[in-house]
This record gives sequence, C-alpha cells and structure tokens, in this order.
Amino acid sequence: MIADPADYEIIDAHTHPFLDFKTGCIGHYGKPETMEEFDREMRKVGIGRYAGAPILLKKITEFKDIIAVNEDALRIRDRFPSYIPGIHVHGAFPQESCELLHKMYREENIRYIGELVPYIMGTEPFNSPGMLTIFREAGKLGMTVDIHQGSFEEVDAMLEAAPGLNIIMAHPGEAAQAKPRFEYLKKSPRLFMDISGTGCFRWNMIRYAVDCCGVEKIIFGSDMPTCSAGMFLYCVMSENLTDEERRLILAGNFKRLLGI
Repeated sequence: MIADPADYEIIDAHTHPFLDFKTGCIGHYGKPETMEEFDREMRKVGIGRYAGAPILLKKITEFKDIIAVNEDALRIRDRFPSYIPGIHVHGAFPQESCELLHKMYREENIRYIGELVPYIMGTEPFNSPGMLTIFREAGKLGMTVDIHQGSFEEVDAMLEAAPGLNIIMAHPGEAAQAKPRFEYLKKSPRLFMDISGTGCFRWNMIRYAVDCCGVEKIIFGSDMPTCSAGMFLYCVMSENLTDEERRLILAGNFKRLLGI
C-alpha cells in the first residue's frame, strides 16, 4: 500500500497564490478562480500549509509593482493562515529591494523569497550585479530563496556573493538535466531542490535524488496552480521512501530552513 498523507505534516514550499485571477493566476485551464478555491484544493488533497510568492503576469519596470505583489502576499496570509508568504525583489532596484527585505524581515517575520521568475516578471538574471547585492543582504539575514531553474553559473555567483543565503533550485527537469543538478547540490550545504515542475512524474526520480545527494536536500513543492498539487504529493507517497525520508521531504527540511 502507498503511504497515507493523513499520517504526515505537509508543507508545499512552491506555490503561487493570487488575489486577482486575471493578473496573477498561472493555472492553464482557468482554475482556480479565487483564493478560496485555491485553499480548498490544497486541503482536499491533504496539504496543510503552503508557501511561495504571488506572481504578476507582466515584465516589471517600476518598483511600485514589486511592493504591490508583496502586499498581496501579506493580504493572502491575513486571510488564509495556512499560507507562508514568499516575497519578490528586483535586480534593477537593489537599494529599494534591500530596504524592503529588512522591513519584511523585521515587521512581518518574512524569511522566504520567491519563487523568483525572471522570465515572467523581468527581474534580471540571478547573477546580475543588482540581484547579487540583494542576495548578499538576504544572506546576512539568513533568508531562503527559491529560484526558477538557475544555471550553475548563476548559482555559483549567488553562493560566492551571499554566504548566509539558503538556495532552493526549483524544477528538477527531465533526467538529462536533473541528474547533473542532483550532483550539483552536493557542492554546498546551502543548496536544495524542490520537486515541482517537470521531473517527478518519471518513476523513481525522488528515490534517485535522495540516494544521490541526501534526503536533507529535497523539498516538497508542486507549483500549484500551474501543476497539480495532488499529483506531486502522491509522487512522494508512492515512491519507495522510508517514513523518515517522507517526513523530511514533506515538511521537515523546509521548516529547518525557515526556522519554523
């Protein structure tokens, strides 16, 4: 028999909640339409808590839009206590972003950045001078960032610039991409991967990743609502993992990073 989600604490570390369906929902088939529906779908499959940043579906050229999408994250948290906010920053506005980090950290107890999605929001490559300045400041605060893919060159620069920053690389990808990425995670104790996106629908990917780089590196995420949270959860439930490995992947590793 496969494992039962009811036996585990589950935190989905990679979601994109939204307040405005037209400007922030990345679901491909028109659902969910509201945060009430989003929250209900997560609970229906057994996910007790979920984290991540809302997305603004446009290239951002003014910092006021970063402020607005982060305010959405706080409003969602106020309405849905199961949500752990992630916030956005922008490499074209390093000073403003660093000031925002400190404010969010101090006043709102925010410890999580992202998932950052430059290909959607135009917030600069992760190794741009502005982004590295921001990551350096986030590292001083001991924060964690989730980044969309990210080349090894980009992540190398992040590791060097921000010694205190925990980096979650999202989306393993197909085997030809995923296997080198799992090997790369061994490079630093501050590197992790969430299983969202392409990858874990291939049987045994999670078991392979755990054997390759260690269970402490692997974090549960779905990319809801562009992907099915239930499908990703049952990947973890059905693979040949120990009970303790599931507990770490489903919540323990992420809680350790955020200190919750």
